[in-house]
Amino acid sequence: MPDTFEDCVLAARAELAMARQLLRDEISTYPSPIAGCDAQFNHLLAARQKVLTAIRSLDDSVFVPTPRTPTPEAGIESR
Repeated sequence: MPDTFEDCVLAARAELAMARQLLRDEISTYPSPIAGCDAQFNHLLAARQKVLTAIRSLDDSVFVPTPRTPTPEAGIESR
């Protein structure tokens, strides 16, 4: 039986959570001192931000304009 959309989103959440934990572990064990121009450490920070942004995007509500609600402020039209 094929995966449902919800199954795919749950799998994505699990993978992102694992990536977040792996990055957290790698950042916490990174040798000090950390110079401001440490490219490897800065890459880890950038990767962490990408993962956090992806996790947040799964939780965000997305407004899809329709003829009945052309803007988010229009509210819900009842008929």
